[in-house]
Amino acid sequence: MSQSALSQVAVPNFGEILSPFISKVPEGAVPNFLALLERGAAERYRKWAQQLPAFSEGLLECSASEDKIADIIESLFLIDDQLRSEIQVPLPEARDVYYSVFNGLPLADQLSIQADAELQGAEAWRVMVSDDNPEVINQGLKQCMMLEKASSAYLYSIINDVRAME
Repeated sequence: MSQSALSQVAVPNFGEILSPFISKVPEGAVPNFLALLERGAAERYRKWAQQLPAFSEGLLECSASEDKIADIIESLFLIDDQLRSEIQVPLPEARDVYYSVFNGLPLADQLSIQADAELQGAEAWRVMVSDDNPEVINQGLKQCMMLEKASSAYLYSIINDVRAME
């Protein structure tokens, strides 16, 4: 079921709204920066799990998936301490912009936006798959894509139930 079938909430293009921050990151560290954003999404899932105890198990699984994506990316794209410091600089503002998308919205709409954001994330990892990469990197990126899609599917499966509770 598509997001538009569930509500009329406007879903931003996260690549566009986060591009001013991503552009401040050295190219070789972009995957690591995205991994840190995945960890921010994991935090959102943990908060939703507290707000929606009936769905906490699934939401916590999504949170674990976000952390797993970050772990995979950080293990595949090793960066030195200097780059690690550099990617921390735009991170707080990028997270603030990401979180602001959800402000003031009912939980069902927040989940709907996140479900679409997961699909956008899957596409971001897909774009990084390349014949120039070692196979282990491509396999890791594909695993990230699958995790993103699974979280999206879970969110779409609960949105109507959450909406009925609001």
